[in-house]
Amino acid sequence: MNQTIFLSFLLLSSLTLFSQSNFHSNSYRVTLGDLKTNTFEKDSTANALIIYKYGNSFVDRSDYDLRTEIKQKIKILNKEGFNKANVSIHLYNKGDRKQKVEKIVATTYNLVDGKVIKTPLLKKDIFREKHDENHTFVKFTLPNIKEGSVITYSYTLISPFMFNYKGWDFQSDVPTLYNEYRTSIPGNWHYNIKLVGGKKLTTNTTEEKKNCLESSRGGSANCANSVYAMKDIPAFIEEDYMTSKSNYLARVEYELQTFRGFDGRVNDYTKTWRTVDREFKTDKDIGRQLSKSIDLEDLLTLEIINENDLLKKANAIYKHIQETYTWNGDYKIFEDVSIKDLIKNKSGNVSSINILLHNLLKEANINVKPVLISTRENGFATKVFPIISDFNYLIVQATINDKIYYLDATDNYLCFGDIPFRCLNGDGRLMDFKNGSEWVDIKPDKVSKVYYNAELHLDENDIISGNIKSKRTGYHALNYKKSYYKNKDAYLQELENKFPYLDISNFVVSSSGITGPDFKETYHIDYNYEDTGDNIYLNPFFVKFFNENPFKLQERTYPIDFGYKDAYFYSFKFNFDDTKYAVIEYPKVKNIALPNNSGRVLFSTKTVGNSILMSLNITFNKSVYEPEYYPALKEFMSRIVDIQTNSLILLKKK
Repeated sequence: MNQTIFLSFLLLSSLTLFSQSNFHSNSYRVTLGDLKTNTFEKDSTANALIIYKYGNSFVDRSDYDLRTEIKQKIKILNKEGFNKANVSIHLYNKGDRKQKVEKIVATTYNLVDGKVIKTPLLKKDIFREKHDENHTFVKFTLPNIKEGSVITYSYTLISPFMFNYKGWDFQSDVPTLYNEYRTSIPGNWHYNIKLVGGKKLTTNTTEEKKNCLESSRGGSANCANSVYAMKDIPAFIEEDYMTSKSNYLARVEYELQTFRGFDGRVNDYTKTWRTVDREFKTDKDIGRQLSKSIDLEDLLTLEIINENDLLKKANAIYKHIQETYTWNGDYKIFEDVSIKDLIKNKSGNVSSINILLHNLLKEANINVKPVLISTRENGFATKVFPIISDFNYLIVQATINDKIYYLDATDNYLCFGDIPFRCLNGDGRLMDFKNGSEWVDIKPDKVSKVYYNAELHLDENDIISGNIKSKRTGYHALNYKKSYYKNKDAYLQELENKFPYLDISNFVVSSSGITGPDFKETYHIDYNYEDTGDNIYLNPFFVKFFNENPFKLQERTYPIDFGYKDAYFYSFKFNFDDTKYAVIEYPKVKNIALPNNSGRVLFSTKTVGNSILMSLNITFNKSVYEPEYYPALKEFMSRIVDIQTNSLILLKKK
């Protein structure tokens, strides 16, 4: 049987190998070496260690159910690793068809005064917890857990859903010494197999076994028996500026392509985009709703309808949807889609709101198309073959005067042409029913910026005061707009709490409203500095762009994804009486660049007459940085934090 394996190596950088000979990683059996060794030298931060993990999936010859035997052996290194003794098994059911779990066996091993003490899990300590109509969890906690314990557990998962062959995780949030997955797939089922995460398999073999499955009528099928294994797998540690960890966690996934029955019937599950386009167009929810015609006079004012400038008309229609309809928070874009209900209830899901926007723009003779996307938390959509279930969001592409705009009316704080941050997750699928769908890159074309201008002076009474002006654009403005316009008093209180050494007054916001392109504020400050006699120490950075370095890992094997390009500008002017004070010390100029001109920090300070002038410019020229940039980015951010924290100015009385 031919199985097509798509190796999606999303991470290109090499991973640090972990190994420790004292642990017995070759089998499920617990050894003295497993119990006596209580440290893992290659990762001193690890709270637990998966010594051995094994899975074996095969089709039962009697009932054609998929059975998966699972075994794990885990070392508990410290108290923070006790959570590894909590096991939860997810079971899915649909109607009368249910997944089951059998043969749960779990044991805790401890070494006490040189003796091995085994504590088995009792049946009474295994619980079932119903999550909802289709999902149940079987849970248990291994007993007698201590620092240094070794736990083992095994069970068999039985599933009637062969369309969903058991995927397998090789990587975890703790290091793994050895992980093996065996599969046996009859030729009746053809799967697309995808290896995710970029970590190479140490074992990857497939051999054919004759007549592994037989039917009652004499038909038979050969099986592809595969062995996948990885060794010395580092822990996957989540850090800021990343999309869903499902994009990068080392694992193997299966998508059913075709089923061939013993009776000769053939069912195709994986289709071409051409087929998907045709089915999507006639879909009872999204497809039909997109084709509905709407009488503009029923929903829009004559002023909007009679607007001749297409861009102004599109802006007005977009604003009308924002102000009139509320997103109910539902991401189910292929269910319960109804423009009629949205208009009636003034609330609806993502598809309903953005399809109404699409249809109104279309009726207004504006070129629009729907775009299917997967949000950042949902993970990347598969591009090798169509998997519609990968998508969980719908936005609108509008082309006006040869310029493309991406629109989403679910957030009434967004500017025309912006989409929520949750939607910045690589490519989307543009559904063009005339010319066929295609992938489009969903990236903001504008740089989001932060500006601060501080001008202070030291008066004859040695009081420092002055004004601060700030401006934020793009995604930097969005959260500030939401925070301020939702509760202005709370916003000001938070600002005052953020700077306890400043007295803030004359606070003014001069933005153009909640959908404006920027957020601008000004305020007066009195700076309460520490009196040290004849000296004044002044840190000019009242506002810090980054309070700490967000990058702390020794190594990062997945991209640094900011979502958008951005830049930060800080300008500081300090006026003083040069007959009374002299500048003794001020920071040195710094010019730091990221590789390939992908970012820069420029920091300068100088005195001109009786003024100290200082500026800090930070630019990130990429929205996504590959893992090989991580060491440079880590150092880059460290230097930025250092500049903001330690750039002191020393003035001394003459």
